[in-house]
Amino acid sequence: MAYITPAELAERPGAREIAQVASLPHQMVRDDALMDATLRGLERNSWPPEECAAADIALQRVRDAIAEAGALIDGYLVQRGYALPLVLSPTSTGKSVLTAWARAIVRYLLNQNRITDARTDPVARDYQDALKMLGLLAQGKYSLGAGDPEAAVSAASGATDVRFAAATPTFGRGQLTSFR
Repeated sequence: MAYITPAELAERPGAREIAQVASLPHQMVRDDALMDATLRGLERNSWPPEECAAADIALQRVRDAIAEAGALIDGYLVQRGYALPLVLSPTSTGKSVLTAWARAIVRYLLNQNRITDARTDPVARDYQDALKMLGLLAQGKYSLGAGDPEAAVSAASGATDVRFAAATPTFGRGQLTSFR
């Protein structure tokens, strides 16, 4: 399932970064407005066909990264027991959390040829943070917030019900009645 759309990537990190990392080296998309229009699905009649073709190739690489990120996220969600495809309302906190994680994963996948130190690179750091949080979600130590379908199932099944059991007391009221 796609947890992020190309139009959302046009908002953040933006068409310029997407054009730089998703374009092929010999077919760079140089016009940020063209990449923005391509990501948002807008009219591109004012650009030459060869530039539009390069933008289409970049868009296909973005879609491939989105599909790969969705498969990775689904792998973690299945470990927790979520029914896929996961359907969340657009205003739920879970949707925004999954979108943020998908954005970090897509950016990392598109930037994989970048040579940098993983400790100081914000793209690599966001990717590692997303994987860490997905791991916590799979272990049940993190929730998607209000509207989390798995949390609703746990609450309905009585997973928070606490019961105590103990052995019969040695010196209880029943045993001490003969001493009165």
